[in-house]
Amino acid sequence: MVRATVLTKKRDYATALREWTPLAEQGDANAQFGLGVIYNKGMGVEKNLTEAVKWYRKAAEQGDASAQFNLGNMYANGEGVLQDHKTAVKWLTLAAEQGHASAQVNLGVFCTQGLGVEKNPTEAMKWYRKAAEQGHASAQVKLGIMYLLDEGVIMDAVYSHMWLNIALSNGAENAGKVIEIAAKKLTPQQLERAQQLARECVAKDYKGC
Repeated sequence: MVRATVLTKKRDYATALREWTPLAEQGDANAQFGLGVIYNKGMGVEKNLTEAVKWYRKAAEQGDASAQFNLGNMYANGEGVLQDHKTAVKWLTLAAEQGHASAQVNLGVFCTQGLGVEKNPTEAMKWYRKAAEQGHASAQVKLGIMYLLDEGVIMDAVYSHMWLNIALSNGAENAGKVIEIAAKKLTPQQLERAQQLARECVAKDYKGC
């Protein structure tokens, strides 16, 4: 069965709804996730966030990481359910532990801000790094900022510049202003090292940087 991303390209929402509903009712997690997306986005049906939460939850309870991520965001934003940061953290954690990069980033934000969980920059750093190593540009920006602000890790403008440089190359335009700040803290030799480290990190597919 195709997932919702393919459905979006084909725009055959009526067929998806017709085919996925009986499968979802029979417990197919993929179909349940697909219905969650359909109702969440109002794709071929009236937008219904409560119905979206219902189907996301069914898929999430079966271990579907994308459904867990989406359900966590619904709780975080109070969409279709009452806003509940602790419950959001629960579902984001489950998705993050399965390697869902965007869930790892969001969980890092919750740890940074102390939403639904005790504020813990070190824990945030852990999740940002996991996502950054998967090539997630936003996570790479956040890592760069953490190194610059001395949060969750000892301040290191070289590594800050390295991650921000990588993020920029991956399309994160918001890294531009921050990397200028990091660059001002570096000597020419340190700047050259940061650039070399960035090249080495990309060559290692962002692992162990």
